[in-house]
Amino acid sequence: MNRLFRLLHYARRYTLQILGAVLLAAGVGLFDAIRVLLVGPIFDDVLHPGGVPRQKIPLISNAFPHITLQQFVPSGLHNSWNIVAYALVLSTLFKGICDYGGTFLASYAGYGTITDLRDDLYEAILRRSVSFFQKHATGTLLSALINDIELVQYSMSTILSDFLQQFFTLIFMIGVVIALGRELAWILVIFIPIVFLSMRRIGRGVRKTTRKGQDKLAEIQNILHETITGNRIVKAFNMEFWELVRFRGAARRLLRANMRTVSAQAVSSPLMDLIGAVAIALLLRLGHAEINHHNMKPGVFLALIVALFKLYDPIRRFAVYWNSFQQAVGSSQAIFDFIDAEDRVVEKPGAVALDEFHQAITLDHIGFKYQDEEGVKNVLDDIDLTIHRGEVVALVGPSGAGKSTLVNLIPRFFDVTTGRVLIDGHDLRDITLASLRDQVATVTQETILFNDTVRNNIAYGQPDIPLERVYQAAKAALAHDFIERMPEGYDTVIGEKGFRLSGGERQRLAIARAILKNAPILILDEATSALDAESEALVQSALANLMRDRTSIVIAHRLSTVRRANRIAVIEAGRITAIGSHEELLLASHTYKKLYKLQFMNIEPLNALDLAASEAAE
Repeated sequence: MNRLFRLLHYARRYTLQILGAVLLAAGVGLFDAIRVLLVGPIFDDVLHPGGVPRQKIPLISNAFPHITLQQFVPSGLHNSWNIVAYALVLSTLFKGICDYGGTFLASYAGYGTITDLRDDLYEAILRRSVSFFQKHATGTLLSALINDIELVQYSMSTILSDFLQQFFTLIFMIGVVIALGRELAWILVIFIPIVFLSMRRIGRGVRKTTRKGQDKLAEIQNILHETITGNRIVKAFNMEFWELVRFRGAARRLLRANMRTVSAQAVSSPLMDLIGAVAIALLLRLGHAEINHHNMKPGVFLALIVALFKLYDPIRRFAVYWNSFQQAVGSSQAIFDFIDAEDRVVEKPGAVALDEFHQAITLDHIGFKYQDEEGVKNVLDDIDLTIHRGEVVALVGPSGAGKSTLVNLIPRFFDVTTGRVLIDGHDLRDITLASLRDQVATVTQETILFNDTVRNNIAYGQPDIPLERVYQAAKAALAHDFIERMPEGYDTVIGEKGFRLSGGERQRLAIARAILKNAPILILDEATSALDAESEALVQSALANLMRDRTSIVIAHRLSTVRRANRIAVIEAGRITAIGSHEELLLASHTYKKLYKLQFMNIEPLNALDLAASEAAE
């Protein structure tokens, strides 16, 4: 019920449209009921020429003789056929107008509600910290944004408009049955509760199986995302068959989940048919006796039968609506779970905006740890470091030492467990995230580019920036020449993740993007790894332009990228074991000396085991 109320809460902005849809749906039910009531006059007056024409044709049998058709048609019409035909055409026209208007307004409210819900979900996901994306797979998030939203959308738009019309049709048809059948209407009292109790029981099963089906669909999307984005690895390792087996297994699990949902849903339609058939059969038996005793005219009884059939149709559809509603409630669980997820990095109330950086970055005895299924893991321990404005500080050490985690604390992708990170004396937890991240530019080894033009990738999020500034940034990053050689220059679309470019070209575009951002603090996270010598030389020159007059924190396994640093910090097992210049560390730090020797031999250390093996060899 809580999820239902939250869905309805999103509809509050469309109250006027919903009220209009309700009124027009009531009009559909009213005019549909009038058409059913016309069955009696059609059979007893129009199609009974041997009978005596009536001066007043009652609309609701003889129970309400004062309500006649003549009251609703022009006074110039006297013939029974003309009167009934006029009423039939007019009621059908008004029903059609109400049908169109009600469907449009209900759909507008439904689609608008879902648009707002999708926007909120996307915003909630977009603003989550990095740890959120480490916890949840991409396919799971995509499934919530697309598949779960789609199921809720179907219920809130298509089903909503149809439900309103059928609901009022049911209400007015109950009125017609009571008015025409009088004492025969007790059949409704017996069968309607049976219908709704059956629907409720079936709906519980549908809700549970729908959630399981959506989870299996998310599993398929995870596999698709991994194999499509990692298609080169799949092909390089000749793993097409393995991925096909994984996908088929997930598809079979989805099939079984979907069939459980279908089996829960499919029973509703034949069950409603059976209940309706029993009700009508019982009514035929009782109606036969009423006609024989002249308590009811054949035309009135026929109208009663038609009304029951019209009454049965909404009841039958309500089972479908209820199942769809249960699917929407089941799907909304994942949506609201993501919206309500607690973030580990939260901007505190009253946080202040950070002025332009001008003094120093201070890592004040910081520590960082996280917990996974294997327990608590310490990543950083008692890091104490001050980086002054305009200084270049390099971080070196074996893989897994904590270098990337350390630099990720500066833009506050994570919060420290102990200690403080200060910029110009301000604790990062006391300043706004937007003002902090405006001060930081990042260039990483895994270059993130978008399936857009070169210009839009360099001027990311700045569509109105002058093209001349984009040119200047590209020239400073030594990217202008190769961009000009592309088919459409700066308007060339570079493909998903920039796959149409070489590694060095992608890197230089990322550097141009950082130059255009013009942030005073720069983080280079292994920015020159995995490049050939020529590409690395170009990137190193571009980086020299980028680092000019900026405070830079550089990470690299290739020590050539850090030799220009003012200071180099050696990090091992989450602690700074040595700090100084290149020459000082060659004399003072065994780890740094070993890294330097391996670099000189053009061998890149991957982890601490490589260092141990090198020491053993000596």
